[in-house]
Amino acid sequence: MTPYQLYQVDAFASKLFTGNPAAVMPLKEWLPDETLLNIAKENNLAETAYVIAKGNGQYKLRWFTPGIEVDLCGHATLATSHILYTQMGETSKTITYETKSGPLRVERRGQGYEMDFPAYSPGTEAPEYLDQITQACGATPDLIRNGDFLVAIYDDPEIIRKMKPNKTLIEQMGTGESGHQGCLLVTAPGDLGFDFISRFFAPGVGIPEDPVTGSAHCMLAPYWAERLGKTELKAFQASPRGGEVLCRLDGDRVHLEGRAVTYLRGTIEV
Repeated sequence: MTPYQLYQVDAFASKLFTGNPAAVMPLKEWLPDETLLNIAKENNLAETAYVIAKGNGQYKLRWFTPGIEVDLCGHATLATSHILYTQMGETSKTITYETKSGPLRVERRGQGYEMDFPAYSPGTEAPEYLDQITQACGATPDLIRNGDFLVAIYDDPEIIRKMKPNKTLIEQMGTGESGHQGCLLVTAPGDLGFDFISRFFAPGVGIPEDPVTGSAHCMLAPYWAERLGKTELKAFQASPRGGEVLCRLDGDRVHLEGRAVTYLRGTIEV
């Protein structure tokens, strides 16, 4: 058995017990994929991030849910950056990650972190999912888009806040264009000073509801930027834990900014 450091961080949060928890595990080389997945299952968090240092602010980064490896995860990238800067002695102004989604850059800004991510299209209209989504969510969306995930768009933020979806029906739902089955993103214009709000249900990949989803905002920010006619947006993910995400659209990139708080430092043996 070999000991490994493991951290748990509340991302997109300025205080404990809010935002989205993620585990961060520094490695010197990749463990077998089966082991990485089993550790993520054991952690039982939305994401576990594995990071390998290359030197000079350069790192390799991978993300696993309890069910699969994913191509992009915002909150676990934020959590990883927080650990590198606060626990691992990183001093570079900008961290660059080598990932399945290409190079991702993160810069420390005051008490928070700004992530430079790719912008994704919200996809094409998909009215064929209307009945499924209405039945699963208990409310009829005004528009459905099929992008990286299925997206149901409502006009009333209270529908999003009060939604109690049938996650078994969501798990059985068809795939988005990326092939992610059983994932549904719901969104509406914002209230209480926010430009838009959202929630993300992903039982198909082992996450009944994700508290705050950075990668989803790579698709939400372009949609709401066009609809609202502005490139800087303040977003709120209205999960039970809740979390704020500052978004800035810059061409084919989305800059996401948030804070993070360390909850746990420990050692596991694998």
